[in-house]
Amino acid sequence: MLRRIAPALLTVLVVALGVTALAARPPRGTPQRTADFVVLAGIAGLRWEDVDPQTTPTLWRMAQDGSIGSLSVRSAHRPTCPVDGWLTVGAGSFAAWNGSRSVDGCPAAAVTVEQPDGIGANLPDQESVVQYNQQRLPWGALPGSLSESVRCSVAVGPGAAVAAARPFGRVDRYAAGLPADPRPLLGSCVLSIVDLGTVEGDDPATRAEEARAADAELARVLAARPPRSLVLVAGISDTTQPSRLHVAVADGPGWERGWLTSASTGRDGYLQLVDLAPTALAALGRPMPERLFLGRPAISTGGRPADLTEAINAPANADREAAAQRSVSGVFFALLAGVQVLLALAILPLLRRARPHAGPTGPTPVSGRIVAVLELLLVAAALTVPAALLADAVPWWRGEHPGWIFAGVTALLVAAGTAAVRFAPGYAGTLGPLGAVAGLTTLVVGLDVLTGARLQLNGVVGYSALQGGRYAGLSTVGLGVFLAGALVTGGWFAQRVHRGWRPAVMVAVGGLAVVVVGSPYLGADPVGAIALTAGVSVAAVISAGGWLTISRLAWAAMAALAVGIGFAVVDLRRPPAERGSLGRFLSALGDGTGGFAVHRSSTENFETFVNSPLTVLALAGGLLVWFALLQPWGGLMRLFGIYPAVRAAFAGTVVAAVLGGLLDGAALDVMGAAAALVVPMAALASLRVLGHAADRTRPAPGRSRATGADDDSGPGGVGDDSGPGGVGPVGGGDGPTGGGGPLGAVHPRPISGPPASAPAKVTRPASDPPGDGQGDADEPADPTASGSTPDPAPTVLVPPRQVSRSSTEVAAP
Repeated sequence: MLRRIAPALLTVLVVALGVTALAARPPRGTPQRTADFVVLAGIAGLRWEDVDPQTTPTLWRMAQDGSIGSLSVRSAHRPTCPVDGWLTVGAGSFAAWNGSRSVDGCPAAAVTVEQPDGIGANLPDQESVVQYNQQRLPWGALPGSLSESVRCSVAVGPGAAVAAARPFGRVDRYAAGLPADPRPLLGSCVLSIVDLGTVEGDDPATRAEEARAADAELARVLAARPPRSLVLVAGISDTTQPSRLHVAVADGPGWERGWLTSASTGRDGYLQLVDLAPTALAALGRPMPERLFLGRPAISTGGRPADLTEAINAPANADREAAAQRSVSGVFFALLAGVQVLLALAILPLLRRARPHAGPTGPTPVSGRIVAVLELLLVAAALTVPAALLADAVPWWRGEHPGWIFAGVTALLVAAGTAAVRFAPGYAGTLGPLGAVAGLTTLVVGLDVLTGARLQLNGVVGYSALQGGRYAGLSTVGLGVFLAGALVTGGWFAQRVHRGWRPAVMVAVGGLAVVVVGSPYLGADPVGAIALTAGVSVAAVISAGGWLTISRLAWAAMAALAVGIGFAVVDLRRPPAERGSLGRFLSALGDGTGGFAVHRSSTENFETFVNSPLTVLALAGGLLVWFALLQPWGGLMRLFGIYPAVRAAFAGTVVAAVLGGLLDGAALDVMGAAAALVVPMAALASLRVLGHAADRTRPAPGRSRATGADDDSGPGGVGDDSGPGGVGPVGGGDGPTGGGGPLGAVHPRPISGPPASAPAKVTRPASDPPGDGQGDADEPADPTASGSTPDPAPTVLVPPRQVSRSSTEVAAP
């Protein structure tokens, strides 16, 4: 009875763990009304490296008194041109200006601003811009949403006019520049948007001069600000390539000496361009538009250093690291894919010759030294991604040659990790390297997530704040290696316990991984948690043996669906501004805008599939597994037969990685990251299990097959029919009766048995028929894998062609 309801109980347990993790939210302050007026001042291209007490004294004092952060200026086009940045501010969503573009990707023509009455202004191109964003771009942005949310708005300068224009092109009040006395103009409406100019180019002197001019205009704005007002200063866009992080400062009541953050980033000190519009409305106490902004209201958090120089160094360093990460990341993954493809080609001839042949002739075995070197290379390849993650603890981006410094640090960490695995206890066992590498990877990624995922942000194998996708929690690559490491670690542990306890072990390890991935305190990836739930359920139900049947797959799907529904119910009960990605998607379905989200996800999946080097890793790994490792000579099927819990872990990894990538718009990136860890370890374990294919031992004394107890002689489990191609005297091997040759003949080799003077007989009861694939497989496939004491019986060298074998017994002279 318990066996029948076990899948249901495991499903309930995994669902409970997942929903518990996803339901909790980190405590964040709820944005409250803090001002009667908001002045949003934009300086296109302004970066933190342009801010200092001599060049920009006004902005320096403002940053000293207010809250600061790094601004990601992502828009619907890349790079974000000044007109795209201003349009995104007014839309509260990723938007872009239409029309022809120049070589650098920015519109060739300037924005036309008409002033027919001397009070406001009109943008004749606004209607076509709205149609372009609504019909041609996947974000569905509505330019003018910010101005439509207030009764009156002021725009100073052409860029500000783009942000303040209503959807039909009207600007309520407009001035081409700040008047001699800006007080009446800035106090005429609750929202004022001011274009303070542009800082562009790479020449430090030119940038300093333009920053000084913008700072002088900012001083006039601050002098004329209305009472009880919030002033936001933002480096509104890029002016050079590649993209960079920019300045964000908030000064006003309730914004004193803190870090800027928002729910859209979840990371102190980081803000998005789309957050500016909801921040202005929240500060004014105005409701958000019916079509929700993609951004979230900013808040001020504590923890900022008292010394402003030290505080500004943090976002400045983040900008330099993000810029260096862009140039290094692509090269790193391309090299990783190339190395793993070369290793896949190198291992093919070894797989062909790894299995000892029992006949008098056969291929020459590969040198043990070559095999040992290749095994170390496979371990090093599997540890490359976690080593690259650890390398970001070193400020490699500050050097003159950041790429070479990163390569050197990563190589040292790979070497150290490989040495740790090589000299770890149990390395000589079949599953020794696999368990050590999986455990080490899970530990590295897990500790980083538990300590705030600091190595993920702007890391080479993490995510870049410049991309505007994620700012906290697990990255796509981090999710792939973590779920693979956690599931394989669970399979390694499960293989070492009794068959009946294996599903519980898989659920325990996998459930903890679901909590780490899904908790907003930690991994902050609800989609990844849902996918991992499905993978854990698949691994649990087949960890004790058997096939992935329709009913078992249904239980796994039900578990993932239950976690998704549970989180959706919890998320939808929150206020709209506090909902996560799943709740916002369901809300969009309810108001008829869910098609944009589906279109964005499909577009992102296609673009990632075509452009990402991780796609090569996923496809190359799949080809190696399908056309080599899963072949009769490849060893993986034999590994799966002897170690069903490892087979379950691999199956769960594939399910979780594929689902996580597709649902998160990452195509095969999650699978590619998982393959970087799993495929080299699968190849190494296959080599080792093939190397032990001809081992012969007799069952250990004191164990009975009739009782179903573990009886396949602890040191290697080679006395039974452990699954497909088992290695026992009858149940496995190459010949019709399980031996090495056509009639079971073997080469001279030591076997365990009584002294030569007495015949030894090993009898298999009828209850365990040969070749059924369901024999006991609780122990590893070689003596070193389990740590058991070998049988103390004497060793006898049996000459060739002197062993007569039937389907029920083996006699030794």
